[in-house]
Amino acid sequence: MMSAMVFTLGQLAERLGGRLQGDAEVRIEGLATLQEAGPGHLSFLANPQYRKFLADTRAAAVLLTAADAEGFHGSALVVDNPYLAYAELSHLFDAKPQARPGIHPTALIAADAQVDASASVGAYAVIEAGARIGAGVTIGAHCVVGARSQIGEGGWLAPRVTLYHDVTIGARVVIQSGAVIGGEGFGFANEKGVWQKIAQIGGVLIGDDVEIGANTTIDRGALADTVIGNGVKLDNQIMIAHNVQIGDHTAMAACVGISGSAKIGRHCMLAGGVGLVGHIELCDHVFVTGMTMVTRSISEPGAYSSGTAMQPAAEWRKSAARIRQLDDMAKRLQHLEKRLAAVTSEADSSSDA
Repeated sequence: MMSAMVFTLGQLAERLGGRLQGDAEVRIEGLATLQEAGPGHLSFLANPQYRKFLADTRAAAVLLTAADAEGFHGSALVVDNPYLAYAELSHLFDAKPQARPGIHPTALIAADAQVDASASVGAYAVIEAGARIGAGVTIGAHCVVGARSQIGEGGWLAPRVTLYHDVTIGARVVIQSGAVIGGEGFGFANEKGVWQKIAQIGGVLIGDDVEIGANTTIDRGALADTVIGNGVKLDNQIMIAHNVQIGDHTAMAACVGISGSAKIGRHCMLAGGVGLVGHIELCDHVFVTGMTMVTRSISEPGAYSSGTAMQPAAEWRKSAARIRQLDDMAKRLQHLEKRLAAVTSEADSSSDA
């Protein structure tokens, strides 16, 4: 969707501190990819595989590195990191409606809840006893903020977010629709084949500048709190179990599943579909590739993978059959190695004689 905001290329260059190549008066009305851009659009080249579209783009201007700008004859903003520059400018053209301070008449606010006068509370939202809503917070329609939960200044909750009781959220946290924070963790004790429920008496503590995607769930702690550090970014449909700890500025893509009491370090990246078993630790600066199952702790920074890569189905079936034969092949190899060692020993004895 195109924003109503219009800027000149010169204004954007000044904002970014980038070098202007071309006409400073070119009007920029929105952002688009190199393939889809038209007159009035600013585009960017961040991935080398899209360089083939640069020559034919219809964009009014493009965000480029100095190297890419050398052979480009159109208007450009030359910056060190085009993708980061695009990220900054994207906020100028964001058409997301801005909430106004105030409480919708259909919202239900407990008598002892504290809601800052600058906050916005949407239709049919529920704020329970003892909850505290900070300055500039937006709470969308049909949200529920449980008893004694807190939301720091500048927070933004999309419609239908649910916070259970005793959830503490820092400043400028963004939570998308359908997210559930503070649900009861999966805790049961087995007695003669019957599962007995364990009360989940911890809470959830979320730091500043965190983003939580749609339908992501973060369970409350069994005893101590589940903890999400500052700057953590969680995609849609992620499952964070009870007592998990996630370090500052770690990011996770969609459908990651983290089992109970796992501890993840700072500046880690977990790609889509990654799974972690419980009670393990990942050190700082770990990157786990998509669909990897992490079954043990990782103590050295770096990239980690598991599973097999995609291949044609017929080839995969052959590989799967060979995998089933590996144990037998290993035993046969060990037997051959022993026989070879024996033969070699006999030959050595004969030569010595």
